[in-house]
Amino acid sequence: MKAEDVVLPEDALSETFLAATGHGGQNVNKVATAVQLRLDLFKLGLSPEVYERLKVIAGSKMTLAGELLVTARRYRSQDANRTDARARLAQMIADAHIVQAKRRRTRPSKAAKAKRIDQKTQRGAVKRGRGKVTDF
Repeated sequence: MKAEDVVLPEDALSETFLAATGHGGQNVNKVATAVQLRLDLFKLGLSPEVYERLKVIAGSKMTLAGELLVTARRYRSQDANRTDARARLAQMIADAHIVQAKRRRTRPSKAAKAKRIDQKTQRGAVKRGRGKVTDF
């Protein structure tokens, strides 16, 4: 699933605007440009597996009430920060839909082990040949 495919229902979202920090000069002190976006995950109707993966991805951005909290203050305008917050939220949800393939343990074959030992023996013989030269 791609982030563009994720649909965020408006009734599940709530936005709050905060005074941002960082670049922007006096504009930062006067205008609340940072966006704090809350998403009620229960209104999305996610499957339990996706919900668990989203909890892991979100980490501390997830509240005990089942809300996902994203703060965007990267840009100097409200509109750009709003777009950034929604894009980051959609990306998290898209990432939660991806099921990781189960890792299967592999083991080297007997031939591969024998080849590695032979190479080590050969290399050791080369190094032994570099020893001190003794006079006869």
